[in-house]
Amino acid sequence: MVASAFLPELWTEILIPVCAVVGIVFSLFQWFIVSRVKVSGDQGASSSSGGAKNGYGDYLIEEEEGVNDQSVVAKCAEIQTAISEGATSFLFTEYQYVGVFMVFFAAIIFVFLGSVEGFSTESKPCTYDSTKTCKPALATAAFSTIAFILGAVTSVLSGFLGMKIATYANARTTLEARKSVGKAFIVAFRSGAVMGFLLAASGLLVLYITINVFKIYYGDDWEGLFEAITGYGLGGSSMALFGRVGGGIYTKAADVGADLVGKIERNIPEDDPRNPAVIADNVGDNVGDIAGMGSDLFGSYAEASCAALVVASISSFGINHDFTAMCYPLLISSMGILVCLITTLFATDFFEIKAVKEIEPALKNQLIISTAIMTVGIAVVSWVGLPSSFTIFNFGTQKVVQNWQLFLCVCVGLWAGLIIGFVTEYYTSNAYSPVQDVADSCRTGAATNVIFGLALGYKSVIIPIFAIAISIFVSFSFAAMYGVAVAALGMLSTIATGLAIDAYGPISDNAGGIAEMAGMSHRIRERTDALDAAGNTTAAIGKGFAIGSAALVSLALFGAFVSRAGVHTVDVLTPKVIIGLLVGAMLPYWFSAMTMKSVGSAALKMVEEVRRQFNTIPGLMEGTAKPDYATCVKISTDASIKEMIPPGCLVMLTPLIVGFFFGVETLSGVLAGSLVSGVQIAISASNTGGAWDNAKKYIEAGVSEHAKSLGPKGSEPHKAAVIGDTIGDPLKDTSGPSLNILIKLMAVESLVFAPFFATHGGILFNHNLQQLASDLSLSLSIVSNSSLLHLHPLLPQVGAFA
Repeated sequence: MVASAFLPELWTEILIPVCAVVGIVFSLFQWFIVSRVKVSGDQGASSSSGGAKNGYGDYLIEEEEGVNDQSVVAKCAEIQTAISEGATSFLFTEYQYVGVFMVFFAAIIFVFLGSVEGFSTESKPCTYDSTKTCKPALATAAFSTIAFILGAVTSVLSGFLGMKIATYANARTTLEARKSVGKAFIVAFRSGAVMGFLLAASGLLVLYITINVFKIYYGDDWEGLFEAITGYGLGGSSMALFGRVGGGIYTKAADVGADLVGKIERNIPEDDPRNPAVIADNVGDNVGDIAGMGSDLFGSYAEASCAALVVASISSFGINHDFTAMCYPLLISSMGILVCLITTLFATDFFEIKAVKEIEPALKNQLIISTAIMTVGIAVVSWVGLPSSFTIFNFGTQKVVQNWQLFLCVCVGLWAGLIIGFVTEYYTSNAYSPVQDVADSCRTGAATNVIFGLALGYKSVIIPIFAIAISIFVSFSFAAMYGVAVAALGMLSTIATGLAIDAYGPISDNAGGIAEMAGMSHRIRERTDALDAAGNTTAAIGKGFAIGSAALVSLALFGAFVSRAGVHTVDVLTPKVIIGLLVGAMLPYWFSAMTMKSVGSAALKMVEEVRRQFNTIPGLMEGTAKPDYATCVKISTDASIKEMIPPGCLVMLTPLIVGFFFGVETLSGVLAGSLVSGVQIAISASNTGGAWDNAKKYIEAGVSEHAKSLGPKGSEPHKAAVIGDTIGDPLKDTSGPSLNILIKLMAVESLVFAPFFATHGGILFNHNLQQLASDLSLSLSIVSNSSLLHLHPLLPQVGAFA
């Protein structure tokens, strides 16, 4: 008999929800502090957010320069309202379409999984232990459907709340920039923390409650219970796909249109209020980079947890009904919330930001501190939450594992995430030579800029892939597929901090846009630009984390799928598997082509509309007339809603079609091919786009002598950099981030439908179908021979022989 965990079951049942509630309370506390910055003319209220902490003092630049403060604040409030209303309107429209899909796909889950046992309500022998009886397939179908809906709703809420927080904080960040860059940083970071903790804690709490409610019905049938729970991950990721693709198309259509006409043709600054696409561009930052990213990382967390729980349920944890050890993935996430809470205080309370150069190190320190403290946290959880020795399911056998080995599995994922983050920063930050080389290539025009940028993206893949490969090898060697799943959870354990620094970027970007549109002082714009430049790099780091964790999550789900579908080996020498590999490796290219063309088509309409307004509205360039912002917002909304459907259908239908017609072996090949291909493209696309963006900002900032020699704004090198940035926009904000959802979503969908594919899949290769074809051929032969009986007396014998 295997020993139980040191931590009693009762304490586990208390600790997990308590940690989740602590995370939610902390996020609300951060929101309360941000709300004390008033978007009104009340300076006293505005200056109450923290006294002299994190800034030189509370005097305003406008007071120093004699500008009317009241009108500036009113203008900020007006712009903030326009951005918030635009983002809310788009998300409501998107969620109406997504809601229809959610109901339709929930019905497919119920019908397909219910048909596995012919909609029988009788208990069946368990899949992994035929001596035991498990709940009927119809129950798995019903509970998987409920879990899918819960995951989908949680994902949608995560994205929507993130967007509301970001649009609440953008103008407040701008107003605090009047006092100091430190105060502006604190507001932006606290707002990011609200989203990070709310998402991490609510995802954990909903999953934990779902498990306990399902346990009332399933009782001791933990195999069936955690198989049904996989629907939670599918729901989270399917909503994330539409959020990422729809939001990405929206934001980049507006961004490309605004840049091409505004910066290059009309030579006006970024976020100039004369540009008709400027509101749509700022709305896009919130629906793409905030709402889409929130749903994406929630999906990763849900899938990693589900993959680990499925494997654990058929290991000694599940067989012996050791609830504490079974909840090890949830205990890691709970510890992560507490660690991220402490880490956040280092940025908001323990240290002050007094200069622009301190912003980026402060954000990087968040990653380092959270990783270091989390390493200790994982050691504690592994010691109290796991038996000293236990067994893990490993493709039909039980592998003996020690608790220190599982600790190393989680740590290798955690530290691999940090390495990927720093490599991403090296290749996308303009403080280092790769981006500076790309900027320098703009001397000879846009063509060399594009060549250098593509080369940088391809090169940036090398170290992250080695980091992922090493973490897979170590974690699989120690604890098979369960080790890979908890390594993915290790990478995502500091998700609250990761989301905080990721959401900080779009909030700062919006703050800069509001400062420009409100006609604020050039010194304020310099401060918001500094915040934005640091945010660009952190956004790239966030995408690196998302892609790295997606690779590990996808592999863990793949392992759970092949186990559940009864595939003992995936032999690449068999035709069934090799065709799957080829098709799977092609899918990320097909998907990227669809999303990039969608951005291009929408941007084309946007460019034409912006040009039309500049040419037909008298006084627009002079600033005496107001542009028609609403038309540009409508173009982005209509395009993104229409264009997000085909890529979404490609990802959602591929596993169903392949599994049903070609079987689980071919589907295994498709999943492996899409994983191997998709990770490379996603990393290179995200880093190429990030490098082009920061190369442009490097020239615009003109901090170093080298940068000054390439500038100023409007120079030929700067125009070449803007073209590179424009090309990179759909790469880094639409195709790249969406690809990590593709590889995860196809894997978790295959896992959910594995019972159906194992029972009814592969009809084209099915023995019964071949027998049917043989019988049909024989029948035709007999009919043909019978019709010729009168032609030769020997034919009756031939017909009888046939």
